[in-house]
Amino acid sequence: MAVHGLDHVNILTVDIDGTKRFYKTLLGLVEGVPPPLPAGIEAHWLVDATGHPIIHLQRVENANVGNVAGSIHHVALKCDDFDTMRARCEEMGVNFMVNSFESAKFRQLLVTDPNNVLLEMNFTG
Repeated sequence: MAVHGLDHVNILTVDIDGTKRFYKTLLGLVEGVPPPLPAGIEAHWLVDATGHPIIHLQRVENANVGNVAGSIHHVALKCDDFDTMRARCEEMGVNFMVNSFESAKFRQLLVTDPNNVLLEMNFTG
């Protein structure tokens, strides 16, 4: 199992347009297309020149949504060896959730660290 780098940062915001403008202007990111999301979730992806999502923005109605991490909702890591990481979570007794996106050949393991920060581990292939 290996982590290959930071995948993206997800930011919760009441001001989607202003936040998009800020990151597009400051970092030169452009709008990408997120995958289909559950009903009721408004999300926008800002991607780099290669099309890789760097910033995920998610609209919330209230700036204080009860997320102890503040506006940073989660940190995502590019990983490999899904089975080993899942087994490691089980061995540690860490609660986790699995998301599978079969059409994209993409899986996620979601865990919360001891500081209540959501860690999203992304596995492709």
